[in-house]
Amino acid sequence: MVAKISVGNSLFGALAYNQNKIDEGEGHVLCSNKMTEREDGKFNIHSCMEDFNRQLPQDIKTEKPILHISLNPHPDDILTDEQLTAIAEEYMQKMGYGNQPYIVYKHEDIQRHHIHIVSTQVDETGRKIADSNNFFKSKSITRELEQKYGLHPAEKKKQGQVFDFKKVNPDNGNIKMQIANVIKPLASRYRFQSFNEYRALLSLYNINVVEVKGEVRGKPYNGLVYSATDDNGNKVGNPLKSSLFGKSVGYNVVNERIDKSKVEIKDKRLREQTRQRIISAIGGNPSREMFTKELSNQHIDVLFRENDAGRIYGVTFIDHNNGCVLNGSRLGKEYSANAFEERFNTLHSGETTPTTEIAVQNGHSYEPIRNNDGLVDGALDLFSMESGGTDPQEEAFIRKLKKKKKKQQRKF
Repeated sequence: MVAKISVGNSLFGALAYNQNKIDEGEGHVLCSNKMTEREDGKFNIHSCMEDFNRQLPQDIKTEKPILHISLNPHPDDILTDEQLTAIAEEYMQKMGYGNQPYIVYKHEDIQRHHIHIVSTQVDETGRKIADSNNFFKSKSITRELEQKYGLHPAEKKKQGQVFDFKKVNPDNGNIKMQIANVIKPLASRYRFQSFNEYRALLSLYNINVVEVKGEVRGKPYNGLVYSATDDNGNKVGNPLKSSLFGKSVGYNVVNERIDKSKVEIKDKRLREQTRQRIISAIGGNPSREMFTKELSNQHIDVLFRENDAGRIYGVTFIDHNNGCVLNGSRLGKEYSANAFEERFNTLHSGETTPTTEIAVQNGHSYEPIRNNDGLVDGALDLFSMESGGTDPQEEAFIRKLKKKKKKQQRKF
């Protein structure tokens, strides 16, 4: 069992995240401590906020009083609600939070059912409860719980651990929430060294992302716009500004993640790990279908980009074992697009370099469509997003881009 402890200052954010799972029918409350339960046995954000705030002291001496813990059993551990409740209560007691107000949620949005706990980490004087050794303390407690309840050890889980995120499905409704449930954990757990690699990662889950750059009132503007797609890569519904999902998936943080990923991939030699898995899969000179299947068995997805003639001009590997997204060229010439074109296809003379990108995944393709102004389709539809109205700055930005484009055209 793996425990993850997060601290913050937004009580509403922690409660809303879990309440959304309940509203979507993908979770429910297991138990609570020092919380008021309604007559119908349900909880809501308003009453929970009141309970927590009533028990928080007036003078809080820490900037991050809110505690959010997730406990994740091994996928092979099938536990009843009663067992999960007992595990949560025992964990909180042993961690020193047994007398704190808390509420325990069970999440069922992925195959690996797990629990989230929202609580506080300040005592009655407003001081933070000692947490200097929480990492080692938590690890020791989860090991005790594994032995007590006969669970799979966490060490055996890590090597083959794959996070089972769901593809966005427009038929399920609430596209915004579906996208949020995917992009937030992906952006923090995976490593990618370019925006295109980030984009390739999201495409696995029927999500497209484009960059929007320019100037608004003389100031630089940089942003990201997310869209849902169907299995064929066609956009579905309105594009959504990254601000609707929070800073963690915005332009600045994603670029910071890119810079950090470059260092981690090099220092931890993660590229070499992925290369060895690919070498294993390509042994015996398999067909493209067999190669893709073998990589899938090793928890690696491969995306081939092809032109209209079927020539491979790009390849990206997504290794779920170490959370790395790597273009083939980063692994060496023998893993580049040209190498796979020679291996899997017959070379055709006179072919030109493609000008549009079509990524093929499991027989399907997606293509970023650009309009006559050279902007990615959807960038001019920012005002139809779920933002509750137009954004004057963005509206001015779009007008300026159009004027700039027309001036450039007149020069020629």
